[in-house]
Amino acid sequence: MYLNLVYHCMKLSTLFVLVYLSTSLVAQKQTKRVLFIGNSYTGTNNLPSMFANVANSTNDTIIYDNNTPGGYTYQLHTSNSSTLAKIAIGNWDYVVLQEQSQLPSFSNSQVRTNVFPFARTLDSLINVGNSCAETVFYMTWGRKNGDASNCQFFAPLCTYQGMDSLLNLRYRQLADSNEAIVSPVGAVWNHIRTNYPLIDLYRADESHPSVKGTYAAACTFYASVLRKDPTLITFNSSLSVIEANQIKAAAKAVVYDSLLVWHIGEYDVDASYNHSISTNQVTFTSDSSSNNTHFWDFGDSTFSTLANPVKTYLSNRTYPIKHFISDCSSSDSITQLISIVSTGISTNQGHEKRIMLFPNPTNGSFNLKASTEIIGKHYQIFDLKGSIVKEARICATQSQIELINVNPGIYFFKIVGTNTVDKLVVQ
Repeated sequence: MYLNLVYHCMKLSTLFVLVYLSTSLVAQKQTKRVLFIGNSYTGTNNLPSMFANVANSTNDTIIYDNNTPGGYTYQLHTSNSSTLAKIAIGNWDYVVLQEQSQLPSFSNSQVRTNVFPFARTLDSLINVGNSCAETVFYMTWGRKNGDASNCQFFAPLCTYQGMDSLLNLRYRQLADSNEAIVSPVGAVWNHIRTNYPLIDLYRADESHPSVKGTYAAACTFYASVLRKDPTLITFNSSLSVIEANQIKAAAKAVVYDSLLVWHIGEYDVDASYNHSISTNQVTFTSDSSSNNTHFWDFGDSTFSTLANPVKTYLSNRTYPIKHFISDCSSSDSITQLISIVSTGISTNQGHEKRIMLFPNPTNGSFNLKASTEIIGKHYQIFDLKGSIVKEARICATQSQIELINVNPGIYFFKIVGTNTVDKLVVQ
């Protein structure tokens, strides 16, 4: 029996090596629902479709809709029946807001009166109809040679740099004041103009995007929404390989390499928590909202899904406390060691990582990487109700696991007989 088990495990290990070599460099597939609210800057060359094509080239899916009447402002959108109906549909992962191309670059008083209040209204409507959606402010760009029609009224608009710097500032302010993220298309355009001046991002009117300009916007949204390296993109539209690669490199440098600059990921859930003690009783208080999904592993084979549980320990020893938290598509976990001693409780920060699950989230097929002491042990995968959906023996330090007929949701991967538990998200 022992020889048969070893042989079976060797076969699995060999199979994993073959699968791993073919899949390890493939980025995780994603599906996102995105609503674009804007005007002709979004509608020209059909940016939503371009974004979907860019994403599809890396096996990602963008389900999109849009409302982009020419010349529209945030104010007009707040009373547009089509805009309101599309937002109210709900189930959007992201709602993109693009203001009229000139308004955000006007004087402070004009922007405070004509832009900020209506951005706040749209953001509020998005939050009401889409509890899991993120608002994305689509930073546009300065006109090729400045805004000649308004130069006489406001000197900074007389040049591209003056107008562009104001747009950059105002879209950052919009994101800050609404706790939203920025898709910094204008900043990517600025990088391209500086580093690749032969790429003409403008149409003949020196305002609207050329196909190259729209492609740059699509690559920016790829990095902002999917949080993936845009150099992975293989769809080049009608651009030459050289130009497409330069644009992808610009999006990587400006966006992907500096996500937090644009608040991307800043509002994801955080598994951090505090605790108070009384003899052998510990009260845990999560730093995140009780509306999030919580899972606590108390290190003694007991669990809780409360946001702020109270746990009584029955023996004096050190317990690894794991806190998992998720909210919509965002998730996080933390492990802290707590020692129960006769005089009370002392804590030490620490992390144990005897297993690694990837990709995570998964569409049902994922890889397990385990430390050597885990080999030969059994694992169990169970849902939030504690129901086991799969269990088997671990035969190698690296193996592939398939989940069949499992509904999307949060699951937990536990090594039987140990305190090793990790969260697994099935999309």
